Amino acid sequence: MELTGRLIQVLEEVGGEGKNGKWSKCDFVIETAADKYPKKVCITAWGDLIGTVKATPLESEIKVSFDISSREYNGKWYTDVKAWKVEGGSGGGSSQPSRNSNNSNNNSGSQERPSTQSEGSGSQERYVSEDDLPF
Repeated sequence: MELTGRLIQVLEEVGGEGKNGKWSKCDFVIETAADKYPKKVCITAWGDLIGTVKATPLESEIKVSFDISSREYNGKWYTDVKAWKVEGGSGGGSSQPSRNSNNSNNNSGSQERPSTQSEGSGSQERYVSEDDLPF
């Protein structure tokens, strides 16, 4: 899927280490302009895409290609919007890392569970890798 909009916020980069090595991710928010009522969408960039997103100036027009996936955990559903290509701004054009080059982009064999983490004025759901889940 693709979405074009204005980059309005880049959140703090988060990282850690899992069974497949080190990983890092960064959420960013774009606002669509195609509709009468613009919508804001929070998208997650992993690995190499983080540099592209951080190099893009705020308020610039960007085009993001992404995948959407949902999963159930303890009777609740959680949805991820993960970018795999970012174009536009002055961040150097486009970036499209290999999907298999960084095992943190490929969650096969590992599941995530939500944990609440306070940030700024409110709390936001974060996902923590959990390898010993039964599914």
